[in-house]
Amino acid sequence: MTASNPPRDESRFHLDSTAHLMNSISSRLAGRLSLVSLDGRRRPGPPALVLVAHGSRDPRALDTVRALMERVRRLRPAVPVHLGHIELNEPLLPDTLAALGTTPSVLVPLLLTRGYHVKRDIPEMAAAAGPHARVAAPLGPHPLLVDTLHARLVEAGRRTRMDDATRRTSGVVLASAGSRDPDSTKDTRRTAHLLAARLGVPVIPAYASAATPTVETAVRSLRARGRTRIALASCFTTPGRFATQCAEAAPGMAAAPLGAHEAMADLIVHRYEQTLATALTGAA
Repeated sequence: MTASNPPRDESRFHLDSTAHLMNSISSRLAGRLSLVSLDGRRRPGPPALVLVAHGSRDPRALDTVRALMERVRRLRPAVPVHLGHIELNEPLLPDTLAALGTTPSVLVPLLLTRGYHVKRDIPEMAAAAGPHARVAAPLGPHPLLVDTLHARLVEAGRRTRMDDATRRTSGVVLASAGSRDPDSTKDTRRTAHLLAARLGVPVIPAYASAATPTVETAVRSLRARGRTRIALASCFTTPGRFATQCAEAAPGMAAAPLGAHEAMADLIVHRYEQTLATALTGAA
């Protein structure tokens, strides 16, 4: 005999739906009213937020970036949100900036460390667009990035609570794309350190290219330390060749890439607002 479902409170359901609708309308109205000054003249809108993705031949990457963009739009409905790619996908960043013209913008790289794209490619494209385009810091290292890594590991099956024996035999490989830039590897090591503090187990960074160790070498290092329960944390914004390559090298549990997680959207908004605050401080 199975238990019957409790009766649904339809009146509560309609009240909740109505409240949600009214909150949504109020939020949109407030956003539009904030653009009008007391004398009735239209104020300049907030600078555009331009998500800068690397680009990938994997169609899942573009789908993921678009889903992440929609999350950001829901967080800041008054902010125009656009997308530009460094390569491989359209729209390309120079085309997005050209379409914006002289509209002020903040470019938020969907990249996780300081590397060539963050230090050279994106600033050069921003400079070519004019002085109204500012570049935010990359997404990592940051506690919100660690929140997402942790959430993806839990989704993949990692226990949120462990006994001492399990913890003493557990470890994590933090898989990343890799770069020859020492600042990039420094940032990845910092993210690994933050994740290790969060999990309470060793976390070794590993790279798909351009840096060492590889995932396989990191796994051997953990096993040599008696860490036989090894999970892989995927420090990639979207699915793609490198993320797949690293997941296939994992000895067991492999988490999904960061993707369109809510903490990633929060982090993007934080980088956008951090850049604006820095600009205002500099102007003062």
